[in-house]
Amino acid sequence: MSQIDKRKSDAAQNLDPAPAMVLVGPQLGENIGTAARAMLNFGLTEMHIVAPRDGWPNPKAVSSSAGADSVIANAVIHATTEEAIEGKTLVLATTARPRDMTKTVITPHEAARQLREHIAQGGKPAILFGRERTGLKNDEVALADVVVSVPLNPGFTSLNLAQAVLLMGYEWYQAADQTPAVDLPLNGTLLAEKQEILGFFEHLEGQLDEAGFLRPIEKRPVMVRNLRNIFHRSTLTEQEIRTLRGMVTSLTKHAYWRAKAEFEGRDFDADGPGKKKP
Repeated sequence: MSQIDKRKSDAAQNLDPAPAMVLVGPQLGENIGTAARAMLNFGLTEMHIVAPRDGWPNPKAVSSSAGADSVIANAVIHATTEEAIEGKTLVLATTARPRDMTKTVITPHEAARQLREHIAQGGKPAILFGRERTGLKNDEVALADVVVSVPLNPGFTSLNLAQAVLLMGYEWYQAADQTPAVDLPLNGTLLAEKQEILGFFEHLEGQLDEAGFLRPIEKRPVMVRNLRNIFHRSTLTEQEIRTLRGMVTSLTKHAYWRAKAEFEGRDFDADGPGKKKP
């Protein structure tokens, strides 16, 4: 087994309990495959398919799953929605259309919270997704305990099957994800300590004083403060401080050798002493 195949196989292993995804009357194998891909992205592996229009198994479902073969291989086929939700203890129905029935409507974010809570209590929930063109029928929505409706542009609420599955999967996964909202990979270096940053400031400002940049003298404090704020807005590492100091040193030497060459009447050459001017 190749490394890629092993990673794909491992992707469906050792996952936490999760809700079942029930695709009711899906039309195209490609849509089932992309829905499976979206499921595995977020650790969802239990797929139930109700009366797929183009039959089953469907080779196009496998080819479009982008490696989520295990989800397709373990999908359970049912003749009716009632059969698909047997053994489930909570059923959510996804729909974008208002229905003439009294049923609690929640957002995907709230649905994820309730699903997590339900599973923690030992429950076995499922989420119903309707047909690509017409969605769930009213009798199918009536089987659900709760309706999930996605807040979308009122003028365009159309989602394809994989989008709907991915959206619910994302909210499900995020409800327990501990990934930091902001991360800064240091790639082997460390964050610069304040004395290193202050040393760079003193180096830079000393060279700018010599170059006559920090003038007039009465404006120097404000100019220095503004310069320091530019770098304070960045999270500098030790390596970056060394690079910045090296840049200042290089520019200083460059200016020195250029001035020396001009004083001695030579052409300036950054790679060597240069030739004497005629």
